[in-house]
Amino acid sequence: MSLKILISGGGTGGHIFPAIAIANTIKELRPDTEFLFVGAQGKMEMEKVPAAGFDIIGLNITGIQRKLSASNLAFPFKLIGSLLKARSIIQSFKPDVVVGVGGFASGPVLRMATWMGVPSLIQEQNSFAGITNRWVASSVSKACVAYDGMEKFFPKDRIVVTGNPVRKEMVQIEGKREAALDKFGFVGDKPVLLIVGGSLGARSINRAMADQLVSLLEADVQVLWQTGMLFKEESARIKDQFPNTSLNIQEFIYEMDLAYAAADFVVSRAGAIAVSELSIVGKPTILVPFPFAAEDHQTKNAMALVKTDAAIHVSDSDVKSKLIPEVLRLMNDDALKARLSENIVKHGKTNAAVDIAKQVMKLVK
Repeated sequence: MSLKILISGGGTGGHIFPAIAIANTIKELRPDTEFLFVGAQGKMEMEKVPAAGFDIIGLNITGIQRKLSASNLAFPFKLIGSLLKARSIIQSFKPDVVVGVGGFASGPVLRMATWMGVPSLIQEQNSFAGITNRWVASSVSKACVAYDGMEKFFPKDRIVVTGNPVRKEMVQIEGKREAALDKFGFVGDKPVLLIVGGSLGARSINRAMADQLVSLLEADVQVLWQTGMLFKEESARIKDQFPNTSLNIQEFIYEMDLAYAAADFVVSRAGAIAVSELSIVGKPTILVPFPFAAEDHQTKNAMALVKTDAAIHVSDSDVKSKLIPEVLRLMNDDALKARLSENIVKHGKTNAAVDIAKQVMKLVK
């Protein structure tokens, strides 16, 4: 008999891509499985999930704003409406298991699933659980997490430490360095620094880079810099200012496997999926957490690595004065690079998607 899996959540790539990775892995293990996704109307999952080949239904649900706003007054009505629609979806689709990956839509679907007696599983990407997952924590059947110490959020007997599922093609870098250097126009006898701040970019990192780029290039560093779309105009001016140098600026890097393969060390935000990918590829990394992430979870993600000597932390407030000196220090300290690389791979979970998929299938009645 075929399985039916309902997957809910989204809002950001950090929720959506793990959800798709879980679905693809279950499909590999059980090709006859039928999937239905539930997302939030107007959010990126409504585009990304169909592009990955899965059906999705949208709920009219948003988050609660931290400051007083008119949208907060409408939230209770949107929540009730989303709960009722979630009940209708569950009654119609009749899933064997409901999986929640965090994000606005995940809460109503998981809450209704538990009320209706459908087995349920949470996948929590961060070291500090999101508000949606905390809301349903005590009632779900299983919680798959990426960090130790998550007992403060979920019942201990329901926690399984699996790591975060990452897209396989992003972290398969063996044997690709020569092709990667060629693609980005670099040479093999000079260090390569990769800077990534997420798809929208990271304004503080971009500003620090722009202000001190000369010192990096003078130090013979080859720079592969993903600026994000919000830095488009300024990055065009920088390209004109530094033609024919060891600088490759891109708004978005689509072949991240080649970027990781080319890199000798990395500057990155500390989103859960970025941290998971870096842990698998084993690159010496400087993490600059986004300070306005919910519950400051990026700082908590970063410190989970820092406390095991697996990464360097530079706070967003210090990025202008400290980032480039830390980059140059790391570049010139081979022992430090080796130690960080050795320690960060201990955090890597290469089989996360398979482990989560197996936990999902165990819940099938």
